Amino acid sequence: MRTTTGWLATDDPGGSTETLRRSVLERRDLRPDDLAVRVDFCGVCHSDLHALHTRHDGGPALVPGHEFTGVVTATGSAVTRFAAGDPVAVGNIVDSCGTCAMCLAGQENFCHTGPTLTYSGSDRQDGSTTLGGYSREYVVRDAFAYALPPGLDPAGVAPLLCAGITVWEPLRALGVGPGSRVAVAGLGGLGHLAVKLAVALGATTSVISRSPDKADDARRLGAHGLLVSTDEDQMAAARDSFDVVIDTISAPHDLGPYLRLVALDGTLSHLGHLGPVEVNTLDLLVGRKKLSSAGSGGRPATAAMLEFCAEKGITADVEVLPSARVNEALDRLSRNDVRYRFVLDLSDLDAPAPDTSGRVASE
Repeated sequence: MRTTTGWLATDDPGGSTETLRRSVLERRDLRPDDLAVRVDFCGVCHSDLHALHTRHDGGPALVPGHEFTGVVTATGSAVTRFAAGDPVAVGNIVDSCGTCAMCLAGQENFCHTGPTLTYSGSDRQDGSTTLGGYSREYVVRDAFAYALPPGLDPAGVAPLLCAGITVWEPLRALGVGPGSRVAVAGLGGLGHLAVKLAVALGATTSVISRSPDKADDARRLGAHGLLVSTDEDQMAAARDSFDVVIDTISAPHDLGPYLRLVALDGTLSHLGHLGPVEVNTLDLLVGRKKLSSAGSGGRPATAAMLEFCAEKGITADVEVLPSARVNEALDRLSRNDVRYRFVLDLSDLDAPAPDTSGRVASE
């Protein structure tokens, strides 16, 4: 086994399972098609918070992190696509069955047996629990690593591998391009990238927000307008105005007001809240409107997104913190105190860990 260092959820009897502690982690020895990746930057996602909040004492080990960039340090004997020293990016899927209809269509994110997730997944060969990118090294199949485009900030690229691909797939599947009218509901980690990508695809793009205070940020990101969702007159005036509405709001909410913004034969793509929703059929019937959803992306779409972002110079707006401040980042994320994505710099894991007295000690 290989050893590395990372941030592990603890079962401290006097503490909280939401607290991460620096720990020694084990990675598998390289299989023929594996890469060892030195993790340099890892995004902090709302999914990480959810995993920590729903974790139970005594459950499988949990190291969050599923959107990261780094450098290949070693390769398995059969790897030809990458070599030591190559910069790479890894997202939230690290394996799939490879044989079902979805995998054969390049939609590994919808694998019929379930994709293997970057953390809290089950390794398809030995059944071990996958440990995520809040660590200095990750071992991954080369087929699920992507070349990091030159010229882009690797810290800003990391969130593209989760938030970016999550909004890219529905934008492309719904044919967004020049002449399209797109609205993005919610201006957070997902929403700000949806705005950047929709604008770069050529769409006339608006932001829907509860507050007019987001107007300056929306314009800075390239949006052509802001619609205040709490202003009934604005919402009524914008009825049937958008071909596509990308809904990135993470809390449960009424879809009706957003469906009423969708134009004839248009689509509301519901991405932010993963849970039950109630829909009045009339909100779909009047205008032949469609309600869809999406999650993550397959390998072809992920590679295409990275190529597009390199061409257009698109990265996430990030606040980079040393990984030792991971618990601070998670706390602030829970309060939505970030614009628009925290990214951890894992280089501080190279230094010995300080002990509780302030002296330097090993893990």
